[in-house]
Amino acid sequence: MGAEGFVGKVVLVTGGSGAIAGATARAFSRRGATVVLAGRDPERLAAAAARIADSGGTRGTVDWVTADVTDGDQVAAAVAEVVHRHGGLHVAFNNAGILGPAGPVAELTEESWRSVLDVNLTGVFLAMKHEVAHMRAHGGGTIVNMASNIGAHGRRPGLAAYAAAKAAVSVLTRAAARDHIADGVRINAVSPGATDTPMAYRPGESRADRDARIAAATPAGRIGDPTEVAEAVLWLASDASSYVVGHDLVIDGGATA
Repeated sequence: MGAEGFVGKVVLVTGGSGAIAGATARAFSRRGATVVLAGRDPERLAAAAARIADSGGTRGTVDWVTADVTDGDQVAAAVAEVVHRHGGLHVAFNNAGILGPAGPVAELTEESWRSVLDVNLTGVFLAMKHEVAHMRAHGGGTIVNMASNIGAHGRRPGLAAYAAAKAAVSVLTRAAARDHIADGVRINAVSPGATDTPMAYRPGESRADRDARIAAATPAGRIGDPTEVAEAVLWLASDASSYVVGHDLVIDGGATA
C-alpha cells in the first residue's frame, strides 16, 4: 500500500480524540485521505485534528464532527454531515470505546454494564447501520470495527462487561460482513492487545511499571504501539485486503496465541 493509497477517499473515525484514532487518522491522511474525527467533546476533537495537521506529512484534510455513538440520530446526522462537507464516505473505523470500572460480576452495577455495552457494542451497531446505508447506495466501501483481544480471544478478571461487549463486536462484525458484502461493503475488525494508550494503565501505575507488567505477560516482550494498530486498520481498509471479509485481526504480541 503506497503513499497514494487513499487519495480521494473520505474516512470517518469514531472515538476520534483517542491515541489509536489519532495514529490511524494520521496514517490515512499521509496516504491522501480526507479524514473526519467523530466524538462527543468538540474541544478534544479540535485539538486532535490540529495535532494531526501539525504532525507533518499529511496530505488530505483533517476535519471533525460531534456525535455520541450511543444516539442513533446523532450518528445519522454525523454521517450526513461528513457526506455534505466532503462529498461521500468511503471508509469507516468504528473505534469509540470505554473500559468501564473493573470488578467482579457480582459487584458490577447495572449502570456500568449498560454504559459499557452502549458505547462498545450498540455504538458500533449504530455506526455501521448508518455507514452501510450510505455506502451501499454509493458504490460500496470498507468498515473496520474495534474489538479487543479481551473478549472472543481471551478474558481477564474484573472486565466482564468489556469482554462481553468486545466479543459481541467480533460476532457482529462477521454477521454484518455476510449481510453486506453483496452490497459492496466489506467489513472486518481489529482486536488489539495492550497498546500504549491511557487505557493500558492501572490506577496509580507509572509508565515504567506498566511497561514492565505488560512485557512480562506478552510473548513479544513489550507493549504495542498505536501505529501498529493503525497499519492493520489501513490494510483492512485497502484494496490489498479485498478478499478479506468478516475477519477479526488480533494484534497483541502473541498474548492470546
